[in-house]
Amino acid sequence: MRLRFLLRPGWLALTAVVFTFAVCCFTLLSPWQFSRNTEREQQNAALEASFTAAPVPLAQLLPPGSAPGRHTEWHLVSITGQYLPDKEVVARLRTVQGEGAFEVLTPMRTTDGTIVLIDRGYVGLDSKSAAPPIAPPPSGTVSVTARVRADETDPKNRDAFADASTGGKLQSYVVDSRVVARAGRLDIRPGYFQLDVGQPGVLGALPLPQTDSGPFLSYALQWIAFGAMALLGWLYFTVRELKPGGALDASSSPSRRKSVAEILAEDEYAESGPQR
Repeated sequence: MRLRFLLRPGWLALTAVVFTFAVCCFTLLSPWQFSRNTEREQQNAALEASFTAAPVPLAQLLPPGSAPGRHTEWHLVSITGQYLPDKEVVARLRTVQGEGAFEVLTPMRTTDGTIVLIDRGYVGLDSKSAAPPIAPPPSGTVSVTARVRADETDPKNRDAFADASTGGKLQSYVVDSRVVARAGRLDIRPGYFQLDVGQPGVLGALPLPQTDSGPFLSYALQWIAFGAMALLGWLYFTVRELKPGGALDASSSPSRRKSVAEILAEDEYAESGPQR
């Protein structure tokens, strides 16, 4: 029966690879890109809204203890309090506009006693790829306007440490209020708050993300197309093998292709005729 070729080990292996790839395209790779496209759309909407919206008090947007989420990140909030420069941590291995940098993270005690983490911006590397002297934040009570940001996560959950590259100042691998809280033994509320240009204590203000849609939607559609092409290719070769003379048809015995030497010899024989 011609369908027996479907049970051959080589064909079974090919079928497993094709269907596994297609399933991954439809259930993993394409949905992942769709989710990234949704995240980008939400980020762009929040950024565009923040350009015209007036800042609101922190407690109004984020009740005490609540963490920033997709619906609150990038919104502008107003915070009043005092910086705690002795608890400052710098985030290392950052890149700002293509250049290496350190981000400066300074806790602030607000007027209601809550401690928040303020990202004062960045400083570039000096000639030895170390942190240059960092200007201290202003003393006394100040009011700042900042953008709400969600904590980054270090997969290795590393604590802050100090070395010569920052002159002994504590440094972290991520911008994470939990790392700074452990380093300074402080009770810092979740998330951090990024200063804009002209705010008290700001250094180099971090640039905002671009509000383009990105390539994620096209990538998602490409993964769907790849999965569909894999299945259609498998179907095509299956139908072809069901026809007489298929490559996997054991009953067929295609004639051996002649070599170039044989073809030339036959042409020479035809021109000169049989030798007597």
